[in-house]
Amino acid sequence: MELPPQGIQTLKKALFSQKMPDGSVKCLLCFHECVIGENKTGLCRVRGNVGGELYNIGYGKTISMSIDPIEKKPLYHFKPGSVILSIGPNGCNLDCPYCQNSEISQENAQTIYLSPENAGKLSRKNGSVGLAYTYTEPLVWYEYILDAGEEVKKNGGCNVIVSNGVINEAPLKKIIPLIDAANIDLKTFSSEKYRKILKGDLDSVLRTIRLLKENSVHVEVTTLVVTGFNDTDDEIENSAKFIASVDPRIPYHISRYFPHYKYEAPPTSEEKLGRFYEIAKNYLSFVYLGNTFQAGKNDTYCPDCLNLWIERSYFSADIIGIRDGKCSKCGRDTGIQF
Repeated sequence: MELPPQGIQTLKKALFSQKMPDGSVKCLLCFHECVIGENKTGLCRVRGNVGGELYNIGYGKTISMSIDPIEKKPLYHFKPGSVILSIGPNGCNLDCPYCQNSEISQENAQTIYLSPENAGKLSRKNGSVGLAYTYTEPLVWYEYILDAGEEVKKNGGCNVIVSNGVINEAPLKKIIPLIDAANIDLKTFSSEKYRKILKGDLDSVLRTIRLLKENSVHVEVTTLVVTGFNDTDDEIENSAKFIASVDPRIPYHISRYFPHYKYEAPPTSEEKLGRFYEIAKNYLSFVYLGNTFQAGKNDTYCPDCLNLWIERSYFSADIIGIRDGKCSKCGRDTGIQF
């Protein structure tokens, strides 16, 4: 793909906004509800005021295009063993001090333009099962996902979002019919930490998880366990309890942090990760450890008879104990979408 001519911006009129008397505009996409002055952007750097109107100024501009294993999202119970075209915008509506992708979420990065029509066509090339909106925070790209998502569907593909889940209810409900699967970050179970440290909102995230599940979207949840931030038994137990209250079969990924961006605390303790795995298993049927290797804690077992369903190595998946969507040993429905 060629870069667009220098100085040319791709603009798309944004949805969910309110004009203000002084010429500024309020963005209503997420809880921040940024009031944006002329020629300025909101916190996310993707939604901006042009002539007193709110625009998606990064429409179609993606920081990367890559064919990834679906397990890398991570999604373990949605089309295991498949690959998916993955793209993302240059921006985010949070400011996590330990961001693992800060070069593309918090800084201006080079982009390429991908039209919705081409996104739809490419989503089914090279074995891809669809299109994943990921890498940074895709929901700030809202209007583009609506348009590209329609094209993906026309081409028989699926739409996947990997998101922090910080979005208001009305725009979430509008986009849900296009989304087939989602992995949502549950970064902490503390409202205060979300607000003060991450510039986020816990209530928005919990609502997003609930609404996606209630509307038959395949949902998985990830917590990046950050040393000195959320690496306590209570944090993991409270997160697991909440997920179980929505559906105890939701896969929960507990992931290891490494120092990055503004945060220099040491990597997450392996011992703690193992303990957190056991805590979460008290409430949930499917728990996984990410960014680490602990034997068996990346594989999928039948909750009833402990038959090995899927064995994983890095981002590959070997389906072993599943026949026609059921456990090959006891017949339990796996609930995995193939």
